[in-house]
Amino acid sequence: MTLVGAIILVAGLCSAGSQMVGGVLSDRFGRRRLLLGATGISVLLYGVLSILIGASAPIWAIAVTYIAGRSALTTIQPTVSAIVSDLTPKNRLTEAYGLMRVGGNVGWAVGPAVGGYMATFVSYAWLFGVAALTSILAFSLILLFFKESFHGNADRVDFRSVLHVATNRTFLMFTALSMLVFMGMAHIGSTLSVFTVDRIGFSTAQFGLLLTVNGLIVVLFQYPVARVIDWVGKSRSLILGSLLYGLGYLSLGGISSFSWALGAIAIITAGEIVFAPTTLSVVGELSPYDWRGRYMGFFGLSQTLGISLGPLVGGVLLDAFPGDPWFIWGTIASISFLAALGFYWWGVVSRASST
Repeated sequence: MTLVGAIILVAGLCSAGSQMVGGVLSDRFGRRRLLLGATGISVLLYGVLSILIGASAPIWAIAVTYIAGRSALTTIQPTVSAIVSDLTPKNRLTEAYGLMRVGGNVGWAVGPAVGGYMATFVSYAWLFGVAALTSILAFSLILLFFKESFHGNADRVDFRSVLHVATNRTFLMFTALSMLVFMGMAHIGSTLSVFTVDRIGFSTAQFGLLLTVNGLIVVLFQYPVARVIDWVGKSRSLILGSLLYGLGYLSLGGISSFSWALGAIAIITAGEIVFAPTTLSVVGELSPYDWRGRYMGFFGLSQTLGISLGPLVGGVLLDAFPGDPWFIWGTIASISFLAALGFYWWGVVSRASST
């Protein structure tokens, strides 16, 4: 598991960098070209991965191919977010990103289920072969039906242009505060699993049900909630989402039954469906038309770093305070509460700078 964890960590860091690069390239060469290029590369790498696994190739070769494939796919993330912003009026951005999250959650739910079913009658290598075929289908759909939403510009592509977005202080402050909340998001799949199964005694099936409830709430309520966020206001929604995250994690300190855990997950997920689409909508509003890819890529970097740091913080707390759940989850919750205070100040500063 140490080797697997190291591979995943390196893949995560490479993915963080590739998001920034993908954002710049989509601004320079256009959204459609990058989608086609990244999807085409993923077809090739999934095919190579399938062959390597089938041939029992050295682990380093499989790891390098996996990391390259994941990095290629993550270049698409800021591009897709930029496309939504390109095509959507500003007063409906949150609604559009909410709808996109529903589709993403359906995909994350269906993908593992289909993969698990196929693993019962095909080899592990063939699973990556099917992934390659799926990528070919995606490539074909983009080629045939997607019309360019932004044709690119003549800006020079270099490292300074990637980091230039950090000169926007309003955006930089927003990104730093969002990273604190993303640190909280990561605990659902890491700290919570160890805590509920190893410390509380839940079965793995019960923990899986917690994740299922999380996904179902997102699919059922994300779009309706996203439609009213603009009415509530971006700043208030960011504060509310952060507070809900904090309250949900804090309540885990007193967990005494599975129903209690379900209630905590419902509160945490409520924070997710308020916070997540609002952040992308804010990035879309703050980013200039011809720099949207860069802004989305820089924001994606903060998201990846936050999600990578969260499990580390949770692991340290679990090891250092094994018998004090209130301190563990109180510390995790305090990060979200701190972000809520920060977003309140960010809203005040933003309103002052716009007048």
